[in-house]
Amino acid sequence: MRLLLALLLPWLQFFTIGRPIAGIICLILQLTIIGWIPAAIWSVYALSQYKTDQKIRAAGRPYK
Repeated sequence: MRLLLALLLPWLQFFTIGRPIAGIICLILQLTIIGWIPAAIWSVYALSQYKTDQKIRAAGRPYK
């Protein structure tokens, strides 16, 4: 679901992963038609980094 959001509304996806400043910058970039493609690529990249960070945090937690 987040991947679809990253492609269609890249700025909104940044808000869902807790990066509001990046979301505002992405929105400004997305306001131009030419900037939409770099914004979508940046958003997908940020989403992949977010998922990697989540996996690293989960691996570092001790089992209960």
